[in-house]
Amino acid sequence: MVEIKYEIVEKIAVLSESSKGWTKELNLISWNDRDPKYDIREWSPDHVKMGKGITLSDEEVRFLKQALDSRDL
Repeated sequence: MVEIKYEIVEKIAVLSESSKGWTKELNLISWNDRDPKYDIREWSPDHVKMGKGITLSDEEVRFLKQALDSRDL
């Protein structure tokens, strides 16, 4: 199995926390020494294990922000 290298460059927000202590977070993460991207996924309390998530470029985050801003939340 290929090892995935990651570095959490900036912790932006904890969106929720499960009863088992896992947190759904928005972070800026560098994957395999690449430029950092926005990332939403669940993390174990020690940040060693992670769930499936979604990674977004700066442009994708701008489009997402525009879409959310246009909604009446």
